Amino acid sequence: MADVNDFFSSRNTVTNISRNERKQTANYLETIKAFARATYKSIYVIDYEKKGFEYVSENPLFLCGHTAEEVQEMGYLFYFNYVIPEDVELLLKINTVGFNFYENIPLKERIFHSISYDFHLKNQEGKTFLINQKLTPIFLTDEGKIWKAICIISLSNEQNSGNIKIYKKGANKIFKYDLKGDFWKTEEKVELSNREKEILKFSVRGYTINEMAEPMYVSPDTVKFHRRKLFEKLEVTNISEAIVYATNNKLI
Repeated sequence: MADVNDFFSSRNTVTNISRNERKQTANYLETIKAFARATYKSIYVIDYEKKGFEYVSENPLFLCGHTAEEVQEMGYLFYFNYVIPEDVELLLKINTVGFNFYENIPLKERIFHSISYDFHLKNQEGKTFLINQKLTPIFLTDEGKIWKAICIISLSNEQNSGNIKIYKKGANKIFKYDLKGDFWKTEEKVELSNREKEILKFSVRGYTINEMAEPMYVSPDTVKFHRRKLFEKLEVTNISEAIVYATNNKLI
């Protein structure tokens, strides 16, 4: 039977943090807390040395009826309590393939990679919902192991769990994991036109199609045309899904 320790790969065992390594972390949590106050997303920090959560934000999306302090105290037991059983197995699979991938990245590049995936939470009322989690290293040990990582959680715009992707800062490609074939494949990032980016930015601000047309110096029909192309490119059906997708995939 799976247990908490299964989330902590032997490939990323963190022990004996040096004084220089600990200097990295001076007051860093204050920055994380400020970020959490400024976003609608849930934030938490994993400490791989202590095998638990160092910080959990107050955003209720991830808390399943608990306080942030209670979830922080539970640590990885939270997943066993509130992730549906088949997705617990998925998370363990992601843990394995993610660290296997990470181990093959040159040490100097490891800090620039993030992994994204979707899984189902089931809250205390029995409601199941799909969330997206992005995990990014904050601090590495001198050996290149992930010591602390930030996790950012939002509602997923996908239909099913999985959707495992690794991004590298500044790169125009995405590594996607094929769960059926059990292998990584490389895809080019979606590139948006300037018009498509404008539509997303105006939509985030609540503009209607007619309101967008004036500052874009085009007709409402032209806005509709570019918006339709945007939906096709992102494989979504409405502007809300487009905003979520573009935000989750750092397209705007």
